[in-house]
Amino acid sequence: MPRLSARKGFMYLAGVATFFFLAINVHHLAILPITITIQGIEVADDVTQKNSNFIPFAYDGSTMAPLNTKIPEPHERPWYMKEGELLPEKQLPGERTVKVYPEEKTNYDRIPDQLMFYPESVPENSEDSGTPLKKILLWNGASSWGGIRPGRGVFLKEKCPVNSCVIASNKHEVDSANLVVFKDHFTMPGFDRPPKQLWMMYMLECPLHTQLFKHKEVFNWTATYRSDSTIVAPYERWQYYNDNVRTVKNERNFAANKTKKVAWFVSNCGAKNGRLDYARKLGEHIGVDIYGACGPKRCPQNSNRCFEMLNSDYKFYLAFENSNCKDYITEKFYVNGLGHDVLPIVMGAKPQDYEIRAPYKSYIHVDDFDGPEALAEFLHKLDNNDELYNEYFQWKGTGEFVNTKFFCRLCTMLHDDKVREEEKSYYKDINEWWRGDGTCIKGSWKAFDRAVAKRNENNKTIIHDTKKQEDS
Repeated sequence: MPRLSARKGFMYLAGVATFFFLAINVHHLAILPITITIQGIEVADDVTQKNSNFIPFAYDGSTMAPLNTKIPEPHERPWYMKEGELLPEKQLPGERTVKVYPEEKTNYDRIPDQLMFYPESVPENSEDSGTPLKKILLWNGASSWGGIRPGRGVFLKEKCPVNSCVIASNKHEVDSANLVVFKDHFTMPGFDRPPKQLWMMYMLECPLHTQLFKHKEVFNWTATYRSDSTIVAPYERWQYYNDNVRTVKNERNFAANKTKKVAWFVSNCGAKNGRLDYARKLGEHIGVDIYGACGPKRCPQNSNRCFEMLNSDYKFYLAFENSNCKDYITEKFYVNGLGHDVLPIVMGAKPQDYEIRAPYKSYIHVDDFDGPEALAEFLHKLDNNDELYNEYFQWKGTGEFVNTKFFCRLCTMLHDDKVREEEKSYYKDINEWWRGDGTCIKGSWKAFDRAVAKRNENNKTIIHDTKKQEDS
């Protein structure tokens, strides 16, 4: 074996050390959020399990290079984004690669996967009059679906890549339906579900405001805001133009001319998650203006002036849900909060749920603080420092809220020939899935997690003591 010179030996050892350093730090970078500035664009490396394909750096053998941070042109974006033209490619026979069912992909919601899915069994020319169409029956009628009418209109209007489907609303057509959709409420029809027909339960509200199902085993699919639904139907869906770019420099001062602190528009004063009590306690330490039935201030509910105040007068907005439930994030956050030039303070879903669904550093979660007083102290800090406050608006311009094309995805999924495992092909107990232990809580998620951890530790102790007694 030839001997290495001192210089080459040093370079060899340095290379080995660099390799291990990178291996350790790539793992470390996948956990801790940092920001890398490249050509004026800040790349927020906070992506962990939210994007399993994310790699912080590419190594070419001699230098480290950042991943692609190019913002694609509008026409280079997926077809469901504004001005997007990128269409899904048809799956090759026997090579189905897109993961569209909950058991196939457990992280996040699979919405982009379903939107970019084009099954191999889709008819070649859907415009031909003889093309077989998948029939979707809206069991509760079409009137509650906001302008949806029987026929193919919705699939053509939405420019669905897969449009060989038809909407029906007459219950007499049930025998020829491929999918029957029950919306918001379910009463068992006077017949059992045919073996080759799919039944879906669509629910917009959270478990605390929906029925307990008497027939718990009749559904194949679900459509809710929950990320483990078959067809996820969120209130809004944020998508980055480039997953590697989470912030951009913004010269605007979003704190300029704002003289008021916290606003809240609310009409339901009896929410079980304690949001009203929290808001009142917060008001003891910082100015909180409560508009509506639960506070002293008034503003016409349908007046644009109400929300215009969030753009011009207030720095913070309480985007408090009426229930603390898994994945439950509504228009209170997306529209009232992120839709205006104000920093939302959130209560509702778990902190992890917001982290996955919201733009990077666009909100404040109450569970990140020990209580209203600690939160108020932090808000005062932001109020007195425009630079810190403006950091919460650097997500603007990095992506958009997309139309999730619900009926397009339904049509696409109905053309998928994949045979699911029997245990995954229907819900054995939709009540357990929808409202099982830990789905909704009354207090904070932080306190709940501590209680669960303590209970698990106690259970381990009991098992250990029992085993010890048995061994003795």
